[in-house]
Amino acid sequence: MKQTMTRSARCDIRTEVRKAICRQAKKLEQSGRIDITKTFSQHGDCSVFEHCANVAYVSCMLFRQMGIEADWDELIRGSLLHDYFLYDWHNRKTCHPAHAVYHPTLALHNAKRDYQLTVKEEDIILHHMFPLTVLPPKSKEAWMVCLADKLCAMTETFGKVWVRK
Repeated sequence: MKQTMTRSARCDIRTEVRKAICRQAKKLEQSGRIDITKTFSQHGDCSVFEHCANVAYVSCMLFRQMGIEADWDELIRGSLLHDYFLYDWHNRKTCHPAHAVYHPTLALHNAKRDYQLTVKEEDIILHHMFPLTVLPPKSKEAWMVCLADKLCAMTETFGKVWVRK
């Protein structure tokens, strides 16, 4: 028989996920340039950083909802760095003409320059735009980020942001 979660338990999980995202973001802020992502717009009025935090949150919540185990640290770090391309993609003068296909490679390059990444984190960053990029994700965490990225992009474009407060 499936147990139903109480409202309090759901709030505790949401709080736990948000705290885990904040912990990883603070670690990344100490050793890299992730703060720059707060200055660039992503979808709607959402910054790149907020989008990445939303992707981390949705990915974690989907894993919890499905009852699938995941490496949360790698999932969150990969999510926070998946759009670490560090430019304004809305500016045609500074943006690569094929941004949608090109930016995962640039994000991975930038992330590897600033951080030590695991194989799974590299997979998350490099393959989050599948099927626009040819190769599919290899890990369940990368697949989930790929899905969450699309869900977040859609909802942010229409005004919903999960993490911002």
